[in-house]
Amino acid sequence: MGDYDDFDDLEELIDFIRTGKKMCIDLKPIVREDIETVWRMQVEAFSDLLEKYQDYNMSPAAESKDKIVARFEQPWTTYFFIMANNEKVGVIRVVDKKDGSRKRISPVWIMPEYRNKGYAQQAILAAEKKYGSNHWCLDTILQEKGNLHLYEKLGYHQTGRIEKVNDHMDIVYYEKD
Repeated sequence: MGDYDDFDDLEELIDFIRTGKKMCIDLKPIVREDIETVWRMQVEAFSDLLEKYQDYNMSPAAESKDKIVARFEQPWTTYFFIMANNEKVGVIRVVDKKDGSRKRISPVWIMPEYRNKGYAQQAILAAEKKYGSNHWCLDTILQEKGNLHLYEKLGYHQTGRIEKVNDHMDIVYYEKD
């Protein structure tokens, strides 16, 4: 079976015992030709939250493809497909200005049919392994308790900064040192 140190957390070990397979994701760098796919995935992945919170100014589901292109072209931004079993299960964007400022995850998403399988957690751990595990930040919707649980389980803590977006939604900020 292997050493218990091969597993990032208890949930992954339990999943391995149950299925006999170790979950393994890869981060595949996105190239310019992938932008259309990224945009379509992003719109689909965030459409339920857009409908729920009606945040047409902030929601990734309401962003234009041009906005993703502009971010992609930033020298400090890298987008990755989150790959599991050769399937694109999601995307993570890492911002690393390499100037001493915090590295940032914004956004990360898993496609609806692949959610609740640990892929987001594994993607964040893979990004931290690639870029260093300290000095990160991110933000999320305060009302989405599953997101809060994920980030806190990974060692992120709320900064105390919360921004009200509308009557139904607030953005909460996290850091990891």
